[in-house]
Amino acid sequence: MDKTIPSLSEAVSGIPDGAVVMIGGFGGSGAPIELIHALIDRYLSTGSPKNLMVVNNNAGNGHVGLAALIEQGMVRKLICSFPRSADPRVFTERYLAGEIELELVPQGTLAERIRAGGAGIPAFYTPTSYGTDLAKDKPVEEFDGRPYVRELWLKADFAIIKAHKGDRLGNLVFNKAARNFNPLMATAAAVTIAQVTEIVEPGAINPEAVVTPGIFVQGLVEVPNPAQEEDLNRTGAAYPEKAA
Repeated sequence: MDKTIPSLSEAVSGIPDGAVVMIGGFGGSGAPIELIHALIDRYLSTGSPKNLMVVNNNAGNGHVGLAALIEQGMVRKLICSFPRSADPRVFTERYLAGEIELELVPQGTLAERIRAGGAGIPAFYTPTSYGTDLAKDKPVEEFDGRPYVRELWLKADFAIIKAHKGDRLGNLVFNKAARNFNPLMATAAAVTIAQVTEIVEPGAINPEAVVTPGIFVQGLVEVPNPAQEEDLNRTGAAYPEKAA
C-alpha cells in the first residue's frame, strides 16, 4: 500500500511514447514543474517519451515547465483552453510552424470533460460554444427551447499533478488555488503520479481534509521545495539551462 516513489526520474519512468498525459495547474499555480522537468531529462537521455498528447489549462509560459516540454518537441497535440498566456512564444512558434496540433476547449467545458472522464460519463451537453467554430460538426440537441452542444469525456493514460501534502497511501491535500485542475485529473487518468511538498504517515491527514483519496493515486514523490513557474520566468530561467 505504500505508494511513495524514491525519485522523480523513477516517477515518470513508465510514461511511453504517444501517451495521453494530463498535467495539473492553472498557469503556474499547482503546476508539477519538477515532474515535467524529470520527463524532459528522461527524453534527453533516452529519446522517450515523445509524440505526447497533453491536456492542460494553458500552453505554458517562458522556457520552463510545460513550455519547455513543448520546446523539446515532445508534444504532438495540446488540448487546452488558454493558449495565449503571459509568454506563450514557444507554443505559438511551433503551432505557426505546423509542429504541434491544438484542440481549443472552453475552460468550463474542459473541466467538465475531465470530470466526466473520471466519473465514467461518456458525453454531456452544454450551451457553451454553440454557433461558433468550436462546435463545428458536433451534435446539437435542444433542451427547454435552447440548443446544447454534445461534448465527449476526456481520459488520460497518465496524470502528473502537484499537491501540498500526501500520506503514503496516496491521500492528498492541496495548497489553496493550487487545487484547480489537479483533483479532476487524478480521477480521469489510468495512472496518477503526484509530487508533494511533504509525505506524512497514514493518519496524519484529517480524513475530512482529504481532497483526492488515495484510490486515485498510484504514486507520489516528495519535492520539499518545489519551484514556482512565475518565479523561474522572472529570472529568465530555461530548462534545461541553455549554454552561455
